Amino acid sequence: MLVELHIRDFAIIDDLQLTFAPGFSVLTGETGAGKSIIVDGMDLVLGGRADSALVRAGADRALVEATFRLSPIQRAAIEPLLAQEELEGDTPDLLLLGREVRSNGRSVARVNGRAVTVTILRQVAENLVDIHGQSEHLSLLRVREHVNLLDRYTELGPLRTRVAELAARVRATRRELDDLIRSEQELAHRADLLQFQIAEIEAAALEPEEEDALLEERVRLANAEQLTELAGEALAALEEDEGRSPAVMDLLGVTLRALEGLARIDSTLEPQVQMAESATYQIEELCRILREYQEQIEYNPQRLQTVEERLVLIRRLQRKYGSTIPDVLAYAEQAALELNSITHSEERITQLQEEEKQLLTQLGQLAVELSQQRREAARQLAAGVETELADLRMEGARFGVQFEWREDPTGAPVDALAPDLWTCVSSVDLGQPDASPSPPGPSRRIAFDATGIDHVEFLIAPNPGEPLKPLVKIASGGETSRLMLALKTVLSRADETPTLVFDEIDQGIGGRVGGTVGAKLWGLAAETQPENLRHQVLCVTHLPQLAGFGDAHFHVEKQVEQTISGQRTVTRVRRLAGDAQVKELAHMMGGNSEAARRSAEEILEQVAQYKARAYE
Repeated sequence: MLVELHIRDFAIIDDLQLTFAPGFSVLTGETGAGKSIIVDGMDLVLGGRADSALVRAGADRALVEATFRLSPIQRAAIEPLLAQEELEGDTPDLLLLGREVRSNGRSVARVNGRAVTVTILRQVAENLVDIHGQSEHLSLLRVREHVNLLDRYTELGPLRTRVAELAARVRATRRELDDLIRSEQELAHRADLLQFQIAEIEAAALEPEEEDALLEERVRLANAEQLTELAGEALAALEEDEGRSPAVMDLLGVTLRALEGLARIDSTLEPQVQMAESATYQIEELCRILREYQEQIEYNPQRLQTVEERLVLIRRLQRKYGSTIPDVLAYAEQAALELNSITHSEERITQLQEEEKQLLTQLGQLAVELSQQRREAARQLAAGVETELADLRMEGARFGVQFEWREDPTGAPVDALAPDLWTCVSSVDLGQPDASPSPPGPSRRIAFDATGIDHVEFLIAPNPGEPLKPLVKIASGGETSRLMLALKTVLSRADETPTLVFDEIDQGIGGRVGGTVGAKLWGLAAETQPENLRHQVLCVTHLPQLAGFGDAHFHVEKQVEQTISGQRTVTRVRRLAGDAQVKELAHMMGGNSEAARRSAEEILEQVAQYKARAYE
């Protein structure tokens, strides 16, 4: 719900801070005092059109900020978008929206203090507030929402979910088919390429660790002479006596014999004897390894050339298919899988086409069942709305729901049902079309989406004798507001918008109907509603009978104040209670006479009795 609204330098408002509570709040005041400007400020912060003319004269910018407290359901709906755009606030259940309009025409939108595009602002705020009246922000005027409201009204969610799941499976099947159904020439070219690539890799007979072994062999072959020479020098130093310089092995033998003699005299030197023996064994092993290494060294230019050519082949394959031999081999495996898929694509295409046909048949049957239930629900909805309209002094108004099916060669097959099902209106006087085949005939294909095959639109005929027309084409004003109130009352259990704003809903109605309107608005916000169905309602009104139902009463007035630069007109808002509220209601009835005060007190007393009965 809307908790706070802060408006600064907006039209004739210099600085205004309003705090709202749950329930039904009314705003009253003289014409031109700024009531509708407050509503315009709400529209702006929800993503409405920005205009530099809205900036208060003498100011460089206008600012509107709104703080909302989110229910768990609203948080669940909004949090994914906030997380995606990194707009999470410090307090999860509070949402701060802001809009700044500068005198040069630029505007800045903010969510939780972070600058965003107006599009993101609208997406975040879309389901928080409905404004009915002169500045409209109406979910009920978005035709695409009509089918959603109708389905929630009759709790068709489970059946619709099954339809949506089938539609999603059809789309997935078609995507796979689109990937497979290409031109035969393209498939043939792709298959030829894959066969060549696989054959090239297989012909190379690569081993995963081959490259490292070849690099090591190349080093040995390229340096064979030097390696032979160095190995010989090492062996000579270890084993051969070169005149004056005895070999290492000879010196170790002398050392070992001396140590053994010492140990026979002094046994404490036994560990050193063992060390000398170990050193002798290690040098002997080293000599053996060097001799074997020297024998394996080969000076073979032909083998070196073979190794170089093998490495060049590996490098070429790596440039084409992967940076390492395992990558090249993995590419070959993937290419083989794709080639197999192409080879068997005709079989898969046939399988997918049969699967698509079965899914479309199931979808058509289920979508027709959903459509039939919607049409019955539409008649009930029409009856409820017309009853509400009669209470609101629109006795002759009629309401209907139009259903339309649109042919599509790729759509779901539907039997040739009664023609009225294709384009019909469900309303009280027109009745419900017969949904049974008459007689069964060949099927026709109908366009579908996740909601089914119905294109749903609400219709209204405000006056007797007029035909039903699309709701979105009805003129704005009190008539539209009353229609919206009737719809909101009937759809209250389906409508998930928490805050409803009605701007001058009393236009064109008298005091008696004003009391009825007030009772209905209060009913939308009353605590008698289940928690998840209770709305916060704000209403701008000129009728005391309506205003008397407000749980909170705000008086908006225009004042002329003296400033340093001269006189300025400003808007001020006060919350009224007790005698101040009685005085305002009396003033709305034409004066502050004793009779007017008694009438105002009677209105408040009757409202109190009405509310008390509602809570019994």
